[in-house]
Amino acid sequence: MKKILILLIGVLIISCNQSKKESSNKEPTELTEKSENFDWLLGEWERLNEEEGKKTFENWEKTSETEYSGIGFTMQSEDTIKQEKIRLIKTRGEWNLTVKVPEETESITFKMTNHSENEFTCKNKEIDFPNKIIYWKNGDKINASVSNAKMEISFEFKKLSK
Repeated sequence: MKKILILLIGVLIISCNQSKKESSNKEPTELTEKSENFDWLLGEWERLNEEEGKKTFENWEKTSETEYSGIGFTMQSEDTIKQEKIRLIKTRGEWNLTVKVPEETESITFKMTNHSENEFTCKNKEIDFPNKIIYWKNGDKINASVSNAKMEISFEFKKLSK
């Protein structure tokens, strides 16, 4: 009797573990795929609401299913006066936005706190400005906002290429 009970418990444990493996190997649901697809960022973008005499651009590409890579730069006359490398990357199941400017040795990481099919919000409360970044699709344009509790800078971009 004792051997049968031990055998039954063993079979039960094995079948529970198998069930967990099968459910973790399932394909993501359509909602998850849509909300984690940031392909609407892809391409070359020019800022529409830039100061007179300056031109700002962002260029985005998809490097893998879990990483998007971008570069943002501002030009005045023929000179690049600002530049930043941007990465939207999924690690350990979470999306983060990292920003690296040439004058800093380290990238700044913003944790994604909210995302949907056409929008995402990232925050980093450890820095003063910006501590919140939002991107969203707006028809055939994209918009972005960088802010803290006291100030907000808005960006509106038109697509230059597909």
